[in-house]
Order: sequence, then structure tokens, then C-alpha cells
Amino acid sequence: MSKTQVIETLKIADAGNGIRHVFVRDLELTCIIGVHAHEKRGPQRVRINVDVGVSEGDGTHADQLDNVLCYEDIVTRVRAITADGSINLVETLAERIAEICLQHRLARSARIRVEKLDVFDDARSVGVEIERFAGGRGRPRI
Repeated sequence: MSKTQVIETLKIADAGNGIRHVFVRDLELTCIIGVHAHEKRGPQRVRINVDVGVSEGDGTHADQLDNVLCYEDIVTRVRAITADGSINLVETLAERIAEICLQHRLARSARIRVEKLDVFDDARSVGVEIERFAGGRGRPRI
């Protein structure tokens, strides 16, 4: 299997390759984020989406939480990151979230979207989306 095929495989749930996705959709939090003085004066609303491709291993999780990546843990850790002080860039926030997701032993890829919701009156949101792989920024761990 070529590297391109592996990368494409990891983007979707894939029974043939033993990949499932754990996700958190539209988590709205507030945090101090931005480089401008007015952005540092108080918290802004952000929307965060997380999608983690995880290895199913041998497929047996025995109905035990310890054998899977828990979305509650992801939410708890994302909340801690946003509460941990000022962040300059949405890119930095996205990287920090990807990093904590990829620390899990089953994680293979993480796609993170961070949106600032109140920047422009005529835009619903602005932000960034990144994708990272376990074992390196741009390469999947196989």
C-alpha cells in the first residue's frame, strides 16, 4: 500500500484497515485568543471540532472504556487547554488539541477545526483546520 493510499484510508472509518473515528462536534467554549490588544481584554467564543482516527486493533474492546479512546477525555482536555491562559493563534490551539489526541495509544490521525465565532459581523466564523498523524506531523504511523 502506498503512502498516499494509507493517508486516504485514515481519513474515513475503514473496516478493512481497522480504523474507527471518535469525534466531538461543535464544542463551543470561550478563551482568550488572538494577537490584537482588543482580543486579549476578554474571552471570545470558539467552536472546536475534533475527529480522531483510531486503530481498532484486534477489534475486541470487551465493552470496556479502557480499551477505547474516550470522547469525554478529549472534551475535558480541550476545556483545560482553552482555560490555561492566553493563546495568540487559532493554529496554536489546533496544534495543542491534535497533540493531546495523538497521545492516546490507539490514535493514528487527528483532524482539528478551530473557529472564532465573533470576528466579523458578515461571517459566521473564521479559523483553521489541521490534520496530523501519530508519529509525525505529516506522516501516518502504521
